[in-house]
Amino acid sequence: MGVDIYLCATNQDVLDNSKQKRTHSHNLSRTFGYFMSRQGVVEGEPELDQIGRLINIDIAPLYEMEKYVTEEDLQSWLEYEDEEDKPEIIQRVEADRASVEGNIDRVASTIEAILISLAAITNLPQLLTDNGHDTLNHQVYFADFTKDNDNTYTSNNFGQDLRNFKSFLDYAKGHGTNTVFFVYG
Repeated sequence: MGVDIYLCATNQDVLDNSKQKRTHSHNLSRTFGYFMSRQGVVEGEPELDQIGRLINIDIAPLYEMEKYVTEEDLQSWLEYEDEEDKPEIIQRVEADRASVEGNIDRVASTIEAILISLAAITNLPQLLTDNGHDTLNHQVYFADFTKDNDNTYTSNNFGQDLRNFKSFLDYAKGHGTNTVFFVYG
């Protein structure tokens, strides 16, 4: 069993009900989910931070996408909390949501900058350290950045995940989205 990561929007119902449906070209691989989760797992600098430093790009908008909590997830969390703790949890979630609100342009410019900058780097796997835990399979996932593996998202490499990310952002912006976030499942 793996960690799935989904790109979502505050107007997800509009995206889901659009005549132009989402496709595999909007999906991220499980490896991308693990990649985004490395910040709290590895001792040392996670790969996303290394990439930001390597190409001198602020990657904070991607981490900020993890702050947004859906109403469904919030209600699920609150089920197990003491009544006196609930107002503080709700206040924290609302503050996190507000900090992410309207982020689509920042996220899109970050993804675009990463795509452009990394396309010129041919030895990305050798430039990144796995901090002693190669759960991402560096030599495969970060290789061939400009090439897509196949037509399914399950075997995406890093470049393909980022292109799928950009495709989703373009699709979402075309449907009036102003806030995007990650949901893990």
